[in-house]
Amino acid sequence: MDNDDERSGAGGVDRRTVLKMTGGVVAGAAAGGASTAAARPSEVVMWDAAELARVIQARQVSCTEVMRAYLDHIDAINPRVNAIVALQDRDGLLHQAQAHDDQLTRREATGPLHGFPLAVKDLQPVKGIRYTQGSPIFRDFVATSDSIVVERMRKAGVIYVGKTNTPEFGLGSHTFNPVYGVTRNAWDQTRSAGGSSGGAAVALALHMLPVADGSDYGGSLRNPAGWNNVVGFRTSAGRVPVQARDDWLPSMGVTGPMARTVADVALLLSVQAGYDPRAPLSMETGGAQFRGPLEADMKGKRIAWAGDFGGFAPTEPAVLDTCRAALKTFETMGCVVEPAFPAYPLEKLWRSFIRLRGWQQGGALLPYYKDPATRPMLKPEAVYEVETGLKLSAVDVAADSAVRTEWSQAVRRFFERYDYLVAPTAQLFPFKAEEAWPREIAGHQMQTYHEWMKAVCLVTMSGCPSLAVPAGFGPEGLPIGVQIVAPWHQELACLKLGAAYEAASGGWVKPLAPLLGA
Repeated sequence: MDNDDERSGAGGVDRRTVLKMTGGVVAGAAAGGASTAAARPSEVVMWDAAELARVIQARQVSCTEVMRAYLDHIDAINPRVNAIVALQDRDGLLHQAQAHDDQLTRREATGPLHGFPLAVKDLQPVKGIRYTQGSPIFRDFVATSDSIVVERMRKAGVIYVGKTNTPEFGLGSHTFNPVYGVTRNAWDQTRSAGGSSGGAAVALALHMLPVADGSDYGGSLRNPAGWNNVVGFRTSAGRVPVQARDDWLPSMGVTGPMARTVADVALLLSVQAGYDPRAPLSMETGGAQFRGPLEADMKGKRIAWAGDFGGFAPTEPAVLDTCRAALKTFETMGCVVEPAFPAYPLEKLWRSFIRLRGWQQGGALLPYYKDPATRPMLKPEAVYEVETGLKLSAVDVAADSAVRTEWSQAVRRFFERYDYLVAPTAQLFPFKAEEAWPREIAGHQMQTYHEWMKAVCLVTMSGCPSLAVPAGFGPEGLPIGVQIVAPWHQELACLKLGAAYEAASGGWVKPLAPLLGA
């Protein structure tokens, strides 16, 4: 178990302990299988992000030593799961780490993530690093500038070691693409990592990164977090500024943080959040509010358990059982939990989601669809989105947007009675990695490649923030999570309930994935 009794406290750590390596890769199963291989990692990579920041700032460990420990760990673990791609030159990264050490020596101002190795989801450009979006169209493209969120994390002190893998153009909640291949689940390498932030979630779960960024349209921060026993945060639109193709009719996709603890998610969000003039709809409130303590009394908070939304989102019974068991922890905190979800015609809402996604996602891909040279390079799901969008008129889009508004207002009224809504992060446990997407759940046929993510897509349509936290493990030892949903712009409320739940759960009683030598 990875708990506080089994690792050094950051405040008074012995420098010799920090630098001690406890071994390398030991015997395991054949590649591609459910591996029993284990790598005993350096103590450095086992710290949570808040601890790592403290020891770096206290100069109890150098940025160079941190970088070397993480790169060694990536070398040992990543070939088994393919989470980190476009890994940069080791000597160059160590040189950057030394420059960060020199800043500390000169007592120059540093950011809260100073010296952190970070790999960015391959839907974000990082200057000088390959930027493929998982598409063969951009197989060899190298970004010439940083995105806003990448720029902010760089200013906070991170060193970019590469990218995290994602599905082609982020389409689908299963991470595979023709450029880098499939990313495998941290707990069972025969299973999907989820997506589209699958590489990020696996890299976190296996301690190859201290924190990670991600993005979420139809569950892309929530599903992979749940399937890899980490934390992912879908934020409100505008909380984290995004430079978009259309600034004034923004996508339902948002950017947010991932980490292994709620406190570490808050730490990264404090860097990512806040207004930027290049994103006119970004919120003026900055990230300072997420740097304070998250402790709060949750007694009496009313939590609505959506379950499978009255059968509308078919869900494996074991998923519901595992999540219901997690609800007992909320009850021990003094919360009042009861089954409920907002009243609205959900089939009507789902049809509007499909069409709005086709308009937004398909519209962005239209140039590649029209070009005879690039159209054959688009996967079927990309073609589906484009062709869905092409069937719509402006009047159709306006009508579907009105449906979205009706639903979000129904959710707003629902929150007049309840403080939070809780639902599963996915409708099934991780499926086989070789499948493109599940065709059936609990006896129900899936008609589209994203229908198995209905439970998270409904939350997307509400515009509410949603924090994915671990719920536990099912009968086959695979993880699942619950999403904690709060009213618009109430990210801090999500974090506070998540932190209280984490504490009451004993820090999720976090086991180590088998690849880490539990």
